[in-house]
Amino acid sequence: MKIYSWNMLFRNQELDRAYAFIAESDFDVFCLQEVPEDFLKRLQALPCSIAYRIDGERVFREGVVRNYVVILSKHPITAQGEIPFPDYWDLLPLRTHLFVRLMRLFSFSKLRNRGAIFADIRVAGMPSSIRVFNLHLILAHPSWRLKEFEAAMAERDAARPSIVCGDFNTIEAPHISILNWLLGGGISDAALYSRERTRIQRRFVEHQLVNPLIGGITHPLSQSQLDHILVSHSFSITHAVVISDRFGSDHHPIHVSIT
Repeated sequence: MKIYSWNMLFRNQELDRAYAFIAESDFDVFCLQEVPEDFLKRLQALPCSIAYRIDGERVFREGVVRNYVVILSKHPITAQGEIPFPDYWDLLPLRTHLFVRLMRLFSFSKLRNRGAIFADIRVAGMPSSIRVFNLHLILAHPSWRLKEFEAAMAERDAARPSIVCGDFNTIEAPHISILNWLLGGGISDAALYSRERTRIQRRFVEHQLVNPLIGGITHPLSQSQLDHILVSHSFSITHAVVISDRFGSDHHPIHVSIT
């Protein structure tokens, strides 16, 4: 199976290239985050199964912009579910509200109605369906990201293998870790910049999930592995790569092949 995951950026200005990349990729499963509403309609026309829900609603002065998390599958989707995430806006400190206001030129905004999805995919020849998760964890307090990850893992089914895709926003470089403090975390979350990676990687191991791209850089500005494809131990990994072209996004797409 060939698995792809990509945060395509909700304000992507190269949507035709992005669409061609997705449509022409030889994928079994393709997970997308920050999918613009109009672009979702194009994806729905592809010859594959699709599951989606709102990734988040960005509240601007001009109105609300909706983005979606999407799972595309060349195999039948037999069931799907949603994982709603909490609304943190009123819990964020004053510094975060001021920072978001200052960063409006870079499309920072209040977020609401956030959530993730999972889909059960039936693959011919396998004794059970595969549960695929698509997550876009919050860019705020690191402990909230971990709680969102655990909320998703509570939806795992022990009777079937899992694939967990998405943008986890795990910050692990000193030049960008100040965001952890600006967006609601403590001073230690900014100073101990490698702590979050250590903690979440430990949780991957405890959930018996393999991170084949550990150490890879999927987001040039943060110099971190924000994007993940995690797979159950029942799979063998044959290939894993960060794709060099970003197709108009600030994230690189990632690809993992498994048997």
